[in-house]
Amino acid sequence: MDYRRVLRSVVLAGVLLGNVWAGEWTRFRGPNGTGVSDETGLPATWSETENLAWKTPLPGAGASSPILWGGRIFLTCYSGYGLDRDDPGDQSQLQRHLICVRASDGKMLWNKSVGAVLPEEPYKGMMRENGYASQTPVTDGRLVYVLFGKTGVIAFDMEGNRAWQTSVGTGSDKMHWGSAASPILYRDLLLVNAWDESKSLVALSKQTGKRIWQADLSEAGLSFSTPVLVDPGNGQMELVVPMPGQVWGLSPETGEKLWSIRTNHSTVITASPIAGKGTAYVHGGGPQGSGSLAVRAGGKGDVTDTHVEWTSSEMTGPPSPVLLKGLLYWVDGSGKAYCMDAKTGELRYSEQLPVSGRFAAYASVVAADQKLYAVTRTSGTFVLAAEPRFKVLAHNTFASDDSEFNASPAISDGRLFLRSDRFLYCLEKAG
Repeated sequence: MDYRRVLRSVVLAGVLLGNVWAGEWTRFRGPNGTGVSDETGLPATWSETENLAWKTPLPGAGASSPILWGGRIFLTCYSGYGLDRDDPGDQSQLQRHLICVRASDGKMLWNKSVGAVLPEEPYKGMMRENGYASQTPVTDGRLVYVLFGKTGVIAFDMEGNRAWQTSVGTGSDKMHWGSAASPILYRDLLLVNAWDESKSLVALSKQTGKRIWQADLSEAGLSFSTPVLVDPGNGQMELVVPMPGQVWGLSPETGEKLWSIRTNHSTVITASPIAGKGTAYVHGGGPQGSGSLAVRAGGKGDVTDTHVEWTSSEMTGPPSPVLLKGLLYWVDGSGKAYCMDAKTGELRYSEQLPVSGRFAAYASVVAADQKLYAVTRTSGTFVLAAEPRFKVLAHNTFASDDSEFNASPAISDGRLFLRSDRFLYCLEKAG
């Protein structure tokens, strides 16, 4: 028997069925956006001289996270404009990049640049915090899909050839904060939160880029949240979309609104929801109203009074939480670490990490090997124990890299992949 041919057939079948091959990290925060991996043997400590397998210089900055498929890493960056707070340069020079890096040794296999559709948001205000490459790509093993804001959604094959490009709008929200939500896949559809571009949620054919459906979000408010798929237990997946003042459950096949709830979450939603056993955990809000809640999927119409399992004044943003063994963990934008009981909303702990600044953390926590990895923007990565008692296991920095770390890590094959504005790092236990 030709076992290599059998293996290739199994992999192809997994791709066609929409399954993820073991060890892959194919989208923002991994499998269904959970931020949780079953990998073991990950390093808890690292530096330039400890547990660093390799580091690769990047062609530009970015807050997007790395994804992995088939031993390759895909990552977006931007260059040419908006790299210097005091001298942003000429917007016409703005380029987005999709790069492909070999996971085994960090060799860059290709770098595809894309010119910007102008005008883009000017490099001022919150754009100085977000930049122009905040959306994490997603892949099905055949194509890699990227959202580059007003420049549109672009699909590349695994060798970097452009398959298609589709606009999802060129508008701007009144806040002028840019675009950040990451696309996700559902069966043959690519689902895109295009609030900034067109105040809509758009479903595209992943093969052609053709628009299949579009849901109008204009009655709500600014959302950077990446939607999540929730299984309510009836065999019909639901797409949970949090927005200021409300949360919607949509049919991912048609965009039909199945249910909604009212919330006091005001102004803007940045954190992405987490799915667990038919329940969506939603965080967000602003100065006029914020908090977190658990909403049971599977309802019809306004289910505020029937499907909200609990609410809490505690929240996270911009980072998103993880759900692990019945507990929600997160580090919020100020650098405070939290643990909450997912069944009751009861807070187990809230402890400030030794960081400061209004936006101390942008990256979301990821969990693996009984550890939580919390990346801060300029104060290194804290490794916390994944247990309902606050415990810092390690605090790691790269002394030679003074750029910002805004991206959530990716985990694959016993390795942690971490990006800054300057480098992509592969962390692995020595030996």
